[in-house]
Amino acid sequence: MKRSEMTRRTLLAAAAAAALGLGSGTAQAQSPENVLIVGQIAEPKALDPAAVTAVNDFRILMNVFDGLVRYKDGTLEVEQALATDWTISDDGKVYTFTLRDGVKFHDGSSFNAEAVKFNFDRMLDENHPHHDTGPFPLAFFFSAVNSVDVVDPMTVQFTLNAPYAPFLSNLAYPTGLIVSPTSVETHGADVGRNPSGTGAFKFVEWRSNEAVVVEANSDYWDGAPKLEAVVFRPITDANTRTAEMLAGGIDLMVEVPPVSLSEFQGDAFTIHEQAGPHVWFLILNAKEGPFADVRVRQAANYAINKEAIVNDVLEGTAAVAAGPTPPAFSWAYNESLKPYPYDPDKARSLIAEAGAEGAELTFFVTEGGSGMLDPVAMGTAIQADLEAVGFEVAIETYEWNTFLGEVNPGLEGKADMAEMAWMTNDPDTLPFLALRTEAWPDKGGFNSGYYSNPAVDKLLEAARVSTDQSERARLYQEMQAIVQEDAPWVFVANWKQNAVSSDRVGDFSLQPSFFLLLDEVTKK
Repeated sequence: MKRSEMTRRTLLAAAAAAALGLGSGTAQAQSPENVLIVGQIAEPKALDPAAVTAVNDFRILMNVFDGLVRYKDGTLEVEQALATDWTISDDGKVYTFTLRDGVKFHDGSSFNAEAVKFNFDRMLDENHPHHDTGPFPLAFFFSAVNSVDVVDPMTVQFTLNAPYAPFLSNLAYPTGLIVSPTSVETHGADVGRNPSGTGAFKFVEWRSNEAVVVEANSDYWDGAPKLEAVVFRPITDANTRTAEMLAGGIDLMVEVPPVSLSEFQGDAFTIHEQAGPHVWFLILNAKEGPFADVRVRQAANYAINKEAIVNDVLEGTAAVAAGPTPPAFSWAYNESLKPYPYDPDKARSLIAEAGAEGAELTFFVTEGGSGMLDPVAMGTAIQADLEAVGFEVAIETYEWNTFLGEVNPGLEGKADMAEMAWMTNDPDTLPFLALRTEAWPDKGGFNSGYYSNPAVDKLLEAARVSTDQSERARLYQEMQAIVQEDAPWVFVANWKQNAVSSDRVGDFSLQPSFFLLLDEVTKK
């Protein structure tokens, strides 16, 4: 490392340390100039795009890495990034990308077609020498890829096993971000603690349970960022995060608790809101226990007063969900579906019919996490509603990453239900990864409740290979109707995401993708 770079990083580390030292009661003017302090909801699990699933982690990754394509600002439409152009074969199975010339990874190595091939082979080929550097939980995004071939140094070709409509959108998702092969070869299983991408910001350091620090990439292909650095601070407790924001310890706070929004009125703060494809739900264990009976699953949907949760707990910042697909996907959303009404008498009748009166339920709740809204308060309200219809509900509460470690491998033998939230990029993503039979945890998916319906499987398989959007819409709408009836989840809420920034922060906006894009942000 050059002396000048070492000195710069030392100064950034000092600025980050000063930021971390800010406590409640500290004046806003004391936070470092041109260094943005972001209050995150949890510690990241890793900084390897192929190894993580949480939007909390994605918010950092999208500033360090690029993909071949990205979402246009303010949309979920795809545009050029590390690829400047692409063609699609007539049969929809071959995608050929022309790559951006002259781009370097942060470690100084060159971005090229070999680097693209390395990333996807590492993810998809179990025989790749670096496949064992960590889990690849969203490899499903690219399960249609048969091969990735280098045509020439700046041209790469993907051959799919069938037409796959979400392919370009999935390339824009964090799982498609391109990691430096040199960093993988150097750090192996620790690459998630030593990230190197081509993005607007370079990784500086990660202090466990304190901060992730990144600095501006002055050579960024899309123009140097306005900020000198960003410090991502994990502040799990929502009240603490709010207090830090009010005191000036952080400049930007994501996922503001609804009860705290009123505290940020006035000229000192700006509240940001953006609708997006989000659904908050309860995973029900359909494999064993009371929820193996569809009548009991439906009873849970009738028993929970979702309107009260949305209005009283979330203070109107969400809408009651009707099914597994967020209404933000307007072209694929089944508008004929209505949410399960709050009907405790109907719930008791179904429970009695199933012989499940007095059933004991273990309920996994998280302290906070990506898109989880106000999970403890919501969990407590849900517990009360279920006990009111005759269940005995025991809550087990976990920190976010521990919670994912309990839930993602499946609820069998552990719990009857668990909170969950997803923010997705395409109507294919959530149901394909969490509702198909082939997505059971022991098969590599996120169907943690072991729901299975062959009709749903068939609809999802057909929808992802259709190149006709109207046909895809019909298939997804039919799927939603079946899933709502089968009730593998309790469909609770669709959220309007929010954030709050201080008056020192400029040019910030939320994205419908739920990612944070900070390269144009300024701080006085």
